[in-house]
Amino acid sequence: MDNSNDIIELLDILYGMVNEAWGVPLGNDKCIIEREKAIDIINDIKAALPSSISESKRLVAARDEFIGNAKREAEALRKNAEEQAARMVDEQEIVRVAREKSAQMVEEAERKTGELKRVASQYVDEIIRRAEATLNDALTTVRQTQSAFQGSNPLAASSAPAAQEVEEPEEEDEEGWA
Repeated sequence: MDNSNDIIELLDILYGMVNEAWGVPLGNDKCIIEREKAIDIINDIKAALPSSISESKRLVAARDEFIGNAKREAEALRKNAEEQAARMVDEQEIVRVAREKSAQMVEEAERKTGELKRVASQYVDEIIRRAEATLNDALTTVRQTQSAFQGSNPLAASSAPAAQEVEEPEEEDEEGWA
């Protein structure tokens, strides 16, 4: 089971605890839940979130390594083509053929490198988008659950410190400016 499913499952368990909790007499919107069990579930959710973030970082590093390998392969192909051309300098026709073949190999290597970069970037961008969406969904669910819990428990609402707002990062334009 992947990490986002773990988080969702934990949130479902927490929701079930609150939903199935015994009601407080004369308090339709209030209930009793096991504090330690709820805290354990919330701590499990907190522990699962950083692994989603580290998975995204790992994917970015893998993409960078993939691009680096593609560049090294292209450089090796270019160097190979140059060496072949240098060995064929003896005759005019051989030189012409070698230059054509070298240019074709360099062009093909550059084309492959560009395609590999494009595919790798699209793949990593999609994974990062998914991870971000999962994290946002999980954070929203945690906030809703916390609000619902605090709204249904007057002691928690009055004694708990005010929740700190998490600033959403500003969207960046194509040049990296916020």
